[in-house]
Amino acid sequence: MVFSTPLFLFVFFPVFFGLYLLLPARAKIPWLLIGSLVFYAWGEPAHVFLMAGEILLIWGIGLGIQRARDRGRPRLASLLLFLGVLLILGALVYFKYANLFVTGFRRLTGVRIRWKTVALPIGISFYSFQALSYLVDVRRGRFPAQRNLIRLGAYISMFPQLIAGPIVRYDQVARDLDALARGESRPDLSEGMGRMILGLGKKVLIANQIAAWCDPLWQTAPQNLSAPVVWLMAGMYALQIYYDFSGYSDMAIGMGRMLGFRFPENFRYPYAALSIRDFWRRWHISLSSWFRDYVYIPLGGSRRGAPRTLLNLMIVFALCGFWHGASWNFLLWGLYYGVLLCLEKFFLKDRMARWPDWLRRMYALFFVVVGWAIFAVEDFGRLGVYLGAMFGRAGGGAWDGFFLYSLRSYLPMLLAAAAASTPAGKLALERAGERAGRVLRPVLLALGLALSVCYLVDATYNPFLYFRF
Repeated sequence: MVFSTPLFLFVFFPVFFGLYLLLPARAKIPWLLIGSLVFYAWGEPAHVFLMAGEILLIWGIGLGIQRARDRGRPRLASLLLFLGVLLILGALVYFKYANLFVTGFRRLTGVRIRWKTVALPIGISFYSFQALSYLVDVRRGRFPAQRNLIRLGAYISMFPQLIAGPIVRYDQVARDLDALARGESRPDLSEGMGRMILGLGKKVLIANQIAAWCDPLWQTAPQNLSAPVVWLMAGMYALQIYYDFSGYSDMAIGMGRMLGFRFPENFRYPYAALSIRDFWRRWHISLSSWFRDYVYIPLGGSRRGAPRTLLNLMIVFALCGFWHGASWNFLLWGLYYGVLLCLEKFFLKDRMARWPDWLRRMYALFFVVVGWAIFAVEDFGRLGVYLGAMFGRAGGGAWDGFFLYSLRSYLPMLLAAAAASTPAGKLALERAGERAGRVLRPVLLALGLALSVCYLVDATYNPFLYFRF
């Protein structure tokens, strides 16, 4: 079930939320678990059993780790953690990458293997990482294992952020779960609804409109595209994926606020970054911080000398790239960022400190846009032609007609979307004054909601890019 559909907005969420408000405190968490499982089962009826099994597995292993720690048996606790990580990652690798590995093996060896394509459970990358962080943190003693199966199940399956994040760690919602159970929860309806409407507008009014134009271009024969067209495509894809993903995160955070949870922020104006390192501090923050805390630092971080730091960075970003999808271009995308971060850390850091901010932003944006071209094209043959076209090796067949038409039709929206992806819009509201902001904000939200609903009623194209990750 997609957030930006009439079914979710006018049926599922109002019914769920209305009953959620009416139920007594002791019934809210069970209702949240039931609603989340129904939400997931709506689009994945078979895979809901996989999620239920994983919840039981995490609950049991977490209790086992806690008991081993309490009894002074660290080796047993570590062994149980290893078993949990192995099973969770095993399921993730099987469902997400088995098709890719079998296809690759066939191509390399020519051996024919009978293989039935494995369907990818939606959101498995996100809830698997939440499960892993929970077990690791229990082993580290950051908090005791949750003995209540329903509370743990609600954390793992919570539908607002189940499908595409943000990746929420257990300690970030533990107090909210406790407050909800005690009847002390403080839902923020005004802020939550505003954030949800903002995210819906990002998705429907910007991301979907760009996708309707941009997606057919990626299917065009790349040798017929000129350099300006390919750069425009990559730039528009950068805006599309930002508004698509940050829109989903805004809706998730907004619904979380309405339910009494404070999910972590996932984006902080990434296209205003001053470096590639700064970009990853602003883009998909919950994922980059997850890899930092659970992979990079345990590997040694930057504490073991330059060669080991280089290796650790490359490992982390190779995994980060491959996490995004079962295609080799995602691995290339991750390695691309690993190389850029290594160059910044060891060769460019001091030089970049002397650059003016505008130059640093142009530098970061240039490499980010090139990175999105790598991310968008899964076929390596086509990707090579696209990258060649970006740097001058292109036929230019689409330039005269489609490009000029697109500029005339989409330029106002593109300029507005580009400006809104920076702090400029927020600063403009702040400069308008507090009183003007109190008036403008509800008016803009009401207008955005009305326009979004109008587009949804007539929509025929409404995907979420991150559903496949």
